[in-house]
Amino acid sequence: MAGPRRGRRLPRSFYRRDPLEVAPELLGKVLVHGRRAGRIVEVEAYRGTDDPASHAFRGPTPRTEVMFGPPGHLYVYFTYGMHWCANAVTSQPGEAGAVLIRALEPLRATDEMAAARPAARRAVDLANGPAKLCQALGIDGAHDGVDLVRAEAGVTIVDDGVAPPAVPLTGPRVGISVATERPWRFSVPGDPHRSRPW
Repeated sequence: MAGPRRGRRLPRSFYRRDPLEVAPELLGKVLVHGRRAGRIVEVEAYRGTDDPASHAFRGPTPRTEVMFGPPGHLYVYFTYGMHWCANAVTSQPGEAGAVLIRALEPLRATDEMAAARPAARRAVDLANGPAKLCQALGIDGAHDGVDLVRAEAGVTIVDDGVAPPAVPLTGPRVGISVATERPWRFSVPGDPHRSRPW
């Protein structure tokens, strides 16, 4: 894919839609935190109370209240007692929805990403998973709820002119035990930075 160019932050209206609409259109956009940036190559859509695999399925909790708030914020959660994962909040306020960012193509400040990911032996391994990309970009629980549209704490998603694939690759979501039949994982076909073989 092309390297990063000067782009624009995604507007609130981009996120104010169903996660199944937002997810494939996030492919090709650039997730930024400070100097570090990576192009989004894989995502998963999660709906709210009609999606048993969603954290929001049982309604608002202190953990998930960000998902029920205004769209265009970041929902960051802790998993397996050791990893952070980042989601873009979508849908209308009060209707929980989120898109998990699963993998990035590193674009900028890759030296900083490598320093944050000493276990990565190859460049393609720096951000090829939801926990890996958070580690690489330095995103953690302190960023839960930040406004992506306003670039709070230096975190935002930018459109630099790279279009999403006309026909993204779709498949089942990963690491869940319910609603596994829903093909709500989207990726850039053939991209080597995706999280795992399809």
